[in-house]
Parts: sequence; C-alpha cells; structure tokens
Amino acid sequence: MESRLKVLRVFKALHKTRIDVFKGDIRALTAARQKINEEFRKNKEETSEEKINKMIKMASDVEIVLRKTVIQGVHVEDNKIVLQPREDLLLENVPYCDNPRKT
Repeated sequence: MESRLKVLRVFKALHKTRIDVFKGDIRALTAARQKINEEFRKNKEETSEEKINKMIKMASDVEIVLRKTVIQGVHVEDNKIVLQPREDLLLENVPYCDNPRKT
C-alpha cells in the first residue's frame, strides 16, 4: 500500500511539473502527458517492490530534471528563439571572486 501512495505522489508531481514547465505550449503539454501516462500504464502490473522503488526513483529524478533544467523557447523569426525562463530558475548573478569577503 505504501508503494502505491509513492507511485501516485510521483505521478501527480510529474503532471504538476509538466503543466508548469510547458505552460502555454499545447503540443508539449499533450506529448508530455501521453508519455507520462504511457510509462506508468506500461508498468502498472509490476509487483516487485525493488523494481517499483527503482521506477519511483527514476520518475522522481525525471521530475527534478524537468523542473530545474528545462526552459521554454519561442520561435519569433526564422533564425531567432526567445527563451522564457520561469522565475524559480532565475538566480542572482554574482561574479566569481577568488577572495571572498568576510561577513
């Protein structure tokens, strides 16, 4: 029963991340939804606790990669793409310093 809850949590997390990452891109949203559902459906008969835990870990890692590394791009001209990073991906740009200040 505990594995089932973990599977449902990671399934829901993947879909929430998909919606956030691909916001406004119907094609990408649909493709991601189909792929997530297909992978979970393909393995729904799995009974090995070890394999289930490995797949949960893989799904969790995929969710993290999507959330932390994927940035949307929009074609605005033939050879021009405008990137649209999400707020949570933007970091303070601090220059490198060999001698950090003591605070």
